[in-house]
Amino acid sequence: MKLAYPLLLLLLFCGSLLGQSSIERSVDDFIKAEMERQKIPGVSLAVVRDGKPLIVKGYGFANLEHQVPVKPETIFQSGSMGKQFTAFAVMLLVEEGKIGLEEKISKYLGDVPPAWSNITIRHLLTHTSGMTDYPDSFDFRRDFTEDELLKWAKEVPVAFAPGEKWQYSNLGFVTLGLIIHKASGKFYGDLLQERVFKPLGMTTARIINEADVIPNRAAGYRLDKGELKNQNWVSPSMNTTADGSLYLTVLDVMKWDDALTNRKLLSTASYDQMWTPVKLNNGKTEHYGFGWALREVNGKRVIEHGGAWQGFKSFIARYPDNNLTVIVFANSSNTNPARLANRIAEIIDPQLKPYTMTDPDPKLTADFRQLLANILKGDVDEKRFAASVRQALTDPTDRLIAHMKTIGPIQKFELLERNVSDAGVLYRYSAEFGSMTVNLFIRVGKDGRIDRFELNPD
Repeated sequence: MKLAYPLLLLLLFCGSLLGQSSIERSVDDFIKAEMERQKIPGVSLAVVRDGKPLIVKGYGFANLEHQVPVKPETIFQSGSMGKQFTAFAVMLLVEEGKIGLEEKISKYLGDVPPAWSNITIRHLLTHTSGMTDYPDSFDFRRDFTEDELLKWAKEVPVAFAPGEKWQYSNLGFVTLGLIIHKASGKFYGDLLQERVFKPLGMTTARIINEADVIPNRAAGYRLDKGELKNQNWVSPSMNTTADGSLYLTVLDVMKWDDALTNRKLLSTASYDQMWTPVKLNNGKTEHYGFGWALREVNGKRVIEHGGAWQGFKSFIARYPDNNLTVIVFANSSNTNPARLANRIAEIIDPQLKPYTMTDPDPKLTADFRQLLANILKGDVDEKRFAASVRQALTDPTDRLIAHMKTIGPIQKFELLERNVSDAGVLYRYSAEFGSMTVNLFIRVGKDGRIDRFELNPD
C-alpha cells in the first residue's frame, strides 16, 4: 500500500492553530517532520508539566486500511514499557511479605538449574541475573502454558554469574511474571488489574488480547523494503507474558505518572529502591533500577523506559527535577521513540537539551564511529581492546548488539563528554540510528587499549 505521507500527518485533537502556544506549534512541527522522515502512520502524545496536562493529542492514523485517526483514547501496545508495571507488582508483594528481594528464585519456582541457584528476585528486576533472551529459534506462534514456558526457560543457558554484569533480559521478566503468579496465586495481569489499574482509574489498561473486540485499538505496522506491512502474528500466550504485554493509552499512562509522582500504592522506600541504580558484584553501578532506565541530563534526573512489540513503539520519559513527563506511543516498529520523547522534552524545557561539547578531536570521533560500525558488522579489531572487552563484544548472547545489527547504519554520532582520570580518558557519544538512540561509553586506558566499551539505550 503506497501512502502519501504529507496527507497522513493530519493534526488531530488540536483545535485552531491560532489558539496554540508557540511551544505546542514547535512540538507539532517536530512530530510531523519525524513522522514523515521515519514513515510513522500514527503517534499519540501526552506532555505533563507541574502535574497538569500540557499537550494531549494524536497525530496521523491508528489504522491505515480504515483511515481511523489517532486520538488520546487510542489503545497501543506497551512493549517493554510494561516492565515497570511488572516491577511494581513485585514490590506490592514485597511489601506484603509474599516476595523477598534477596530471596533465591528457587524458593518460588522449586527445582531450578544449577546456574539459577544463586539468582535472586533483585537480580531479575535489574537485569543482572545472567539470563538472556528468546533465542532466534524461539517459536512465537506456539501457545505455551506457564509450566511449559518455565520448562523452556530453564533450558536457555545463562551468560554470566548473577550480579557479575548487566544485560537486558526479557526472559528474566517473563520469569518474574511466573513468580508473581506462584507467590500471589493470581496471574500477574489480574493482579495489576485489581491492585493498580482499577485503583488508579486506568480504565482501558489491560493485558493484550487480540481476540476481544476492543474499541479504539490501533493497528501495528512494520517497514518491509520501504513499504508498510501489518504486524506479525504471535500466539495468544506470548501476548500475556510479563516482559511487556499490555494495552495502554496516553490517558492511562498520565494517571500512572500521577501515581508515581505522588508515590501512591507503595511506600516511599519502595519507590526509592525502584529508582536506585543497581550495584554489581564489583561495586560498579549500572543505569537501571527495577524496570526503569536511569540517567541524568545536565545534572537533572531522568527516569524512563521504552518498548517495542508487534509493530508498536512506546516511551515514557520522566524528569522529576523539572516536573515534566513525556509519553509517546507509535504504531510502527521503525519508530525511534526515545528521540521523539527526549526532543519534545528539550522543546518544552531547554534545560534538558544535552550539553554538546566542542569536539577537540573530530578525527578520533570519526575513528570511533567507524569502530562501532565495524563491530555491528561482526568485525572486532582485537588489538584495540582489553581482553574483557573483546570477550563481551564477541558474546553471542548480547541481545543489544544483536538487535543493533538489524536497525541500519549510524545516522548521527556526536561527542557529549570527555573526562580524563588516572584510569585513562573516558568518552561518551550519542549514536543515533533510524529506530534507536544509544549512549556509547569508550574509555582508552593508559596502555592505549579500550578497556570500556558500553552501549546503553537512550
